[in-house]
Amino acid sequence: MEQYLARFEPDAVDGGYVVTFPDFGYGVTQGESLEEAMEMARDLLLLTISDYIRAGKPLPPPVRRRGSKFHPVPLTALQSAKVDLYASFQASGLKKAELARRIGIPKTHIERLFSLRHHSRLDQIEAAFAALGKRLHIEARDAA
Repeated sequence: MEQYLARFEPDAVDGGYVVTFPDFGYGVTQGESLEEAMEMARDLLLLTISDYIRAGKPLPPPVRRRGSKFHPVPLTALQSAKVDLYASFQASGLKKAELARRIGIPKTHIERLFSLRHHSRLDQIEAAFAALGKRLHIEARDAA
């Protein structure tokens, strides 16, 4: 998953940072320090993506932005895989019941595969990608 960029604006009145995600067009959070603002940004991103998934709406593509105010907000590997799975599912045009049938799980479990807060098994996510004609690829990189 390509990371979404958050805009971190210094709050001249109260101090700290105000954070928004221009790609989504709504949602705002803040933090007293850059570290706290990043934690709050991650929570906001999780909630915003979850809102889109719950509503069955396609996720906006991340837009590359320039400037020192924009910072990528990373998700965990499992959350990133779920976001990619949801995007692939949306593009497929399948219904949740059909995806569940292809994977061999109850339809009610499909919601868990898309839930960013649920700890799904990686083999089920791989099976869902395979049912959509995709393959999950995991890559390890040097830490920055």
